[in-house]
Amino acid sequence: MVIPRIHRTASWSALAASLLTFSLQANDWSNWRGPLQNGVSLEHYTGAGKLPETAAWTYDARSRGTPVIVDGKVILWGYRGETSDLIELLTVLDAKTGKKLWEVEISDYLSDSIYNRYSIGAPTVDPETKRIYLVSNAGVFVCYEMDGKKVFEIPLMEDFGRMTFPNARVGSPVIEGDLVITHFIFSNWGADGPAADRAYAFDKKTGELVWWALPGVSPPVDSSFSTPVLETRDGKRVMYYTTGCGHIVCVNARSGKAYWKMPICKNGVNASVVLHKGNKLIAIHGDENIDSSEKGRMVAIKLPETLTASTTPEGTVLADAELWRLPLGATSSSPVVVGDMLYQLTDGGELYCINIETGKELWKKKLSNANLHSSAVYADGLLYCPMMEGKLVVVKPGETDAEIVQEIKLDGQCLGAPSICDGVVYVTTTEKLYSFPIPNSGIKLDAAPVVEIPKAGKPAALQIIPAEVVIMNGSKQAFRIRSVDANGFVVSEDVKGVKWESFIPPTAKVKASMDAKFNDAGELVVAVDAKESAGAFKATAADGSFGTIRGRALKNLPLTEDFEAYKLDQDQPAEGVKFSYPPLPWIGARFKFDVRELEGNKVFAKTFDRLLFQRGTVFVAPSHLSNYTMQADVRTEGSARLKSDIGFINQRYLICLRGNANKLEISSNPERLKVEGNFKVSANTWYTLKTRVDVNADGSGVVRGKVWEKGQPEPEAWTVEAKVAKAHTQGSPGIFGFSQMNQKRVFLDNLSITPNK
Repeated sequence: MVIPRIHRTASWSALAASLLTFSLQANDWSNWRGPLQNGVSLEHYTGAGKLPETAAWTYDARSRGTPVIVDGKVILWGYRGETSDLIELLTVLDAKTGKKLWEVEISDYLSDSIYNRYSIGAPTVDPETKRIYLVSNAGVFVCYEMDGKKVFEIPLMEDFGRMTFPNARVGSPVIEGDLVITHFIFSNWGADGPAADRAYAFDKKTGELVWWALPGVSPPVDSSFSTPVLETRDGKRVMYYTTGCGHIVCVNARSGKAYWKMPICKNGVNASVVLHKGNKLIAIHGDENIDSSEKGRMVAIKLPETLTASTTPEGTVLADAELWRLPLGATSSSPVVVGDMLYQLTDGGELYCINIETGKELWKKKLSNANLHSSAVYADGLLYCPMMEGKLVVVKPGETDAEIVQEIKLDGQCLGAPSICDGVVYVTTTEKLYSFPIPNSGIKLDAAPVVEIPKAGKPAALQIIPAEVVIMNGSKQAFRIRSVDANGFVVSEDVKGVKWESFIPPTAKVKASMDAKFNDAGELVVAVDAKESAGAFKATAADGSFGTIRGRALKNLPLTEDFEAYKLDQDQPAEGVKFSYPPLPWIGARFKFDVRELEGNKVFAKTFDRLLFQRGTVFVAPSHLSNYTMQADVRTEGSARLKSDIGFINQRYLICLRGNANKLEISSNPERLKVEGNFKVSANTWYTLKTRVDVNADGSGVVRGKVWEKGQPEPEAWTVEAKVAKAHTQGSPGIFGFSQMNQKRVFLDNLSITPNK
């Protein structure tokens, strides 16, 4: 193969003086959808030939995602192993040789992933800093320099209540200015406790939270791993994506304000949307439609020219916007747009060509019997289509039909999209990563897209960073305060002289304040003897603009909670009982648990409000804790044949009393680790549950649990012990409850968390 010569062609008119601009690197593939956000490469080849039947190189890492390529390096999210030895990997390779430059391991924990469903997503590289961003299956959000140095790590599950699902779809973050943005189903604390598809925007350099958004509706039906698509519209930077509640949404990418939402499906929508000519958006799903019992639909909508921020966080319903619809079904494959043509892989393994202007189907081509997750990419007149059965199909699309140019058999299944960079096609399978060079004598590049960024206007609000904090007793937190205009663009980076005051949102169900005060330096201080609490603060500038932050004041170990201080002042009409909302600072508790009276004592109880929440996980302390012992009294309602489950999360391990199974079980992900000890569980009986995790100097560890009837002497022996080769070294203490089909409630009382002795 001739080493390609790369030429760049660029021509664009002068932009309006009111706009700032920057261009992306045309020959980089820094995100899974490529430089145009639609699966299209900017490369054109002189004397191009067919791909070689044998890859130039392969790398032994399994993946269901897409590699990204920047500065001659391939960045891959994959995994190795089968059961207890399965580990996720972030790997950086030399693009020419496939040589590993560096690799980090990321352990799974407390996830619902089944059938080894891992790495369904992709890393993202910031074109400015060249930093790598990735969210793991368990929701560990990491940022690395291109040389392998870790910048930050955020456990989204424990810090913000990010939830996991058996489909294990994760997706990919997006970069917008100085932000890195991701969206998942979150169940945080307080007003953000109810599960919903929320977007979280972090400072891309520090990992501090800048804003979060709740577009769409709550509760969601499923997860969504669609990647937001960004553009400038009506003087604003906006992002469009689909959600776990079956909506297309439009959100301000700089502030998180929602503009509009459009329901299209009764389930979560996973395919990413695409834009066409700046006035149309196309989306597709593979589930039941909202207006018929048919499954699957592609829809084109007309984008509104003007955008008005919604009066509610969810966004205003976009009405009368549909241009056309087609009865196509794709659960998670995203479209490709080339000019006025749209190419779509469907669940049935067919490739469709649609005229975007008319919505008419021009042709379809059968490529395989089935397809899942994988999307096509386009380069220089050819579509590269990975199919689930394990083959890469190269297709030349025409006006009335398509020609299959080539089929290459691969090991494993194809579930991710290819990427193309410097004349090489990269494709992953559930066995390895392949590198196929496109034979050519030269490469020309179309101009990289120019992103238009409107200049900031007058100050309209304060943006305070971090927007949400956790402060331990005896600690303090500093903030950066900047002024932004009405569209979220930064006016000033350093606002001084603000006035701070406690703030209780008018809609708050729990009228509470954080036990903390601001000092003269503008730092939020939590005293050594402060009570565990949560609340918000408001900062007001001299010009009247303001912003808010919220936070939790948490105690250091030891911790105890017997729930007796909670006032039962809320009515539960269906059951005729009084209850209290759960502790406000606890993540994931709202609507899954409450505090109520049982036999004269106040206890923590699993709720039956929503079947969606029949299983609940609550994190009660920060994620940096380690080497602690948990103990509490636990109980399940029921009979000899029907009981529920209750347990602890200790350092990212679940130690659960399984009522129906009559077992005390240790797990993390049950397919990775599951060790059981026998214990006869009687319904309506209080037991004392105790757990601890010990980590050895070599990184191995032992997870231990014991249970005995309350009031009886503690047994010396542990009921169950699990030895792990690579132990989790830290993690939030938590509570787990599972009431199958909301039939039998579980209870917890007298919780204590103490340092290991």
